[in-house]
Amino acid sequence: MAALPLQEISAQLESSNLRDRMVALASLRDVPAEDAVPLIKKVLDDDSLQLRSMAIFALGVKQTDECYAILVRILQTDPDYGIRADAAGALGYLGDIRAFEALARAFYEDTDWLVRFSAAVALGNLKDPRAREILLQALDSNEAVLQEAAISALGEIGDLEAIDSILKFAQSDDWLVRQRLAEALGNLPTPKSISALKYLEKDSHPNVAEAARVCLKRIEEKGQQA
Repeated sequence: MAALPLQEISAQLESSNLRDRMVALASLRDVPAEDAVPLIKKVLDDDSLQLRSMAIFALGVKQTDECYAILVRILQTDPDYGIRADAAGALGYLGDIRAFEALARAFYEDTDWLVRFSAAVALGNLKDPRAREILLQALDSNEAVLQEAAISALGEIGDLEAIDSILKFAQSDDWLVRQRLAEALGNLPTPKSISALKYLEKDSHPNVAEAARVCLKRIEEKGQQA
């Protein structure tokens, strides 16, 4: 009984109508990865960048043995920077530690800030402590979004030694940077982090203050459980 819907989806993915192809791809959401990935692959080279982006994201969620190699190839060779950025992000979702080298190379070598941003975020998702030096370097970027990604990722990998490096952003003019700082400090529970969060709790921007409040509460609850 299950074969017929898959056959219909497969046929719909070859439709000349973009909407049909998008609906078909979206319908794979509840299909097991082993069945979904061969169908996702059918639209990886689609004329529509939007559909390709959706397919790449799907490979990060529908995890099979071949997804890693496909995403690395796209990250390293696709001419479209948006697609390369999508591949970097999907590798983060995939959570395969082998992706560290490819993501590190993308951060250092790709010329587009969006790809480098996605690579930094993905390195945080991998939670690989080897990313520390890359992320510390990203803190010195002239791009605020790269700083945001690096701050968040250092929190994700739980790098307590990076606290002093990220605390300098407590006075950033960009409230999003300050919010990312608060969120990262929430993953780095030390007396210095708690003191900084209490400072950020009084931030003039409500999003920053709320993030600090939430993180302080989470640290307090974990302390009570311990």
